[in-house]
Amino acid sequence: MIFEQRLHPAPVPSAIRDEALADPGFGKLFTDHMIVIDYDADQGGWHSASIGPREPIALDPAAAVLHYAQEIFEGMKVYKQADGSLALFRPERNAARLNASARRMAMPDLPEELFLEAVRKLVDIDRDWVPTIEGSSLYLRPFMFASEAFLGVRPARQYKFVVIASPAGAYFKGGAKPVRLWVSRDYVRAAPGGTGAAKTGGNYAASLVPQAEGIARGCDQVVFLDAVERRYVEELGGMNLFFVFADGRVVTPPLSGTILPGVTRDSLITLLREEGYSVSEEPYGIDDWRADATSGALSETFACGTAAVVTPVGTVMGPAGEFTIGGGETGSVTARMRELLLGIQLGTVADRHGWITRL
Repeated sequence: MIFEQRLHPAPVPSAIRDEALADPGFGKLFTDHMIVIDYDADQGGWHSASIGPREPIALDPAAAVLHYAQEIFEGMKVYKQADGSLALFRPERNAARLNASARRMAMPDLPEELFLEAVRKLVDIDRDWVPTIEGSSLYLRPFMFASEAFLGVRPARQYKFVVIASPAGAYFKGGAKPVRLWVSRDYVRAAPGGTGAAKTGGNYAASLVPQAEGIARGCDQVVFLDAVERRYVEELGGMNLFFVFADGRVVTPPLSGTILPGVTRDSLITLLREEGYSVSEEPYGIDDWRADATSGALSETFACGTAAVVTPVGTVMGPAGEFTIGGGETGSVTARMRELLLGIQLGTVADRHGWITRL
């Protein structure tokens, strides 16, 4: 597909850009350009690809996304390599997951090669926005939404695929220090047969009230339990969980349709096994978590995701009280996995799996 290109008529001056990149924060600073590709079922599918200035998107008040929430997105990063080049980490997995989300939300597939080309083109034109401070990256947000104007409950026939980019520092203000989690007993993130395995905005909207409850109690994230028994740990509002035992076992909740299949999660399972750990995907109860942490049988817990990478969990709070894992410190396995994964992403550790795509 040919991309029409329109350069930004007034890009951010380099001096102002460089000053902003010295402390980009997360999700508040954006690059000059964006990608837009349109879909129309009556015009044969995807068409009219363009790269142009990042600007507001005109929407009809009856646009389907505003009424029936047909919307999906991805999150991925561009990493500055040791030699100064740029690279993506397993972008084909993001392309495949976008389509898996699209199918669940009754939206059209986007050809994976078109997804990857769109990402490449945006990075190429805004490559000066990749920050260089330690722990930073250029966060990419590809997303798709229903743009057809109609009021009726059926899949839309028109969509837009958009890619924007945001220079990013650490996801948590405290960096990689152990975080505090709040266990939600009154709310669930997803139920069997629902949209939990899709990366769609409604799942995150459902997490906002319990997330606010946790923040009010001094916590960083919320832990969701299964919707049926309210017993088994599933995931955080935006990250997967791993449990490390003193005997060398590692457990992570299974993908049962209610948990997002994280790219970072999948990568860590591979790396942990290569490091000699026995990794199993099995249910793990909240009461077991408390008991094992108290007895010392459980030595570490860490959360993972594209934005936060690998983050240690220090304390877990909930209506039944709180407990601490591993003395509230970062464990050796957590530290090793963070170091290893970041090393691969930054090009300082050998990529034995072909996970890095150079740009």
